[in-house]
Amino acid sequence: MKHSQSFRIKGKAGVPCGLLQLTAAIGPAFVIILILFGGGLSLGLMQALGHLPGASLHSVSLTHFTNVLTDPDFAGSIRLTFYVSFVSTVIAAAVSVVLALAIIRCAEESRLVHFFLQIPLTVPHLVIAVSILLLLSPSGLAARLLAAVGLLQSTSSFPMLVNDRFCIGIMLVYIWKEIPFITFMLLAVLKNLGPELLETAATLKASKMQRFRYVILPIIWPSLAGAGLIVFAFTFGAFEVPFLLGRSYPLTMPVWSYKNYSDIDLLARPEGIAIGLIISIIIIAAVIVSHLLTQYGRRRGLL
Repeated sequence: MKHSQSFRIKGKAGVPCGLLQLTAAIGPAFVIILILFGGGLSLGLMQALGHLPGASLHSVSLTHFTNVLTDPDFAGSIRLTFYVSFVSTVIAAAVSVVLALAIIRCAEESRLVHFFLQIPLTVPHLVIAVSILLLLSPSGLAARLLAAVGLLQSTSSFPMLVNDRFCIGIMLVYIWKEIPFITFMLLAVLKNLGPELLETAATLKASKMQRFRYVILPIIWPSLAGAGLIVFAFTFGAFEVPFLLGRSYPLTMPVWSYKNYSDIDLLARPEGIAIGLIISIIIIAAVIVSHLLTQYGRRRGLL
């Protein structure tokens, strides 16, 4: 009772004491994050605008952003990055929904299910990418085994799954890695879903698809959309997997940014940072669009 009353007590400026206590509690951490993140972002923005004293550049302009946006490779790079991120996210989300619904009962009773789901989460993306490279490349383990048993005439007959046109190797890494993450998010929601709603829908002669469409999906949608958005944002901004398993042309946006930033020519660094900031803007825009679409769907009764 005393704790609840503390929120009604006003401070000197009419601010509730509970709010003041909350501000005092998170204030130091917020200031540190603001300095580190905001400071780094501000420094990167200044360099992207051309202020790079180490390279004798002191002017500030949008030249480097203009160079990136008008580059002939920009359209192909952003299409490829969006393709990889979107397809990986959709496939991982779809498989996770099916998997979560299939194992919800045994997941509550057996810790073994959680153990197997946690294995991909503990393995870094870089390790998985190297494993895919050693396993599915034309000279990899799978190609040599199939050639040894006579299913392939030679290892060169093995389908191109690494450094390929459709980025299959890259998406395999992301899908294998992110399915457990999304599944855990859905299991946490499904555990709290009692049988009453589904039993009522079955009494009303709703089919399994209708029960999923009108009962299960609206309940799991916030977690599914949130987890999918996290996966999309991560895959859109990650560079190590496309760097190892992607083609040399066209490059994904993160790889293009990394190559420009790490170029021995310091004059290429501002454009690399500009590409990184463009990636950040696209991710923020994706968050906003996803939120607006979700709200629209709820207002229309689609979700």
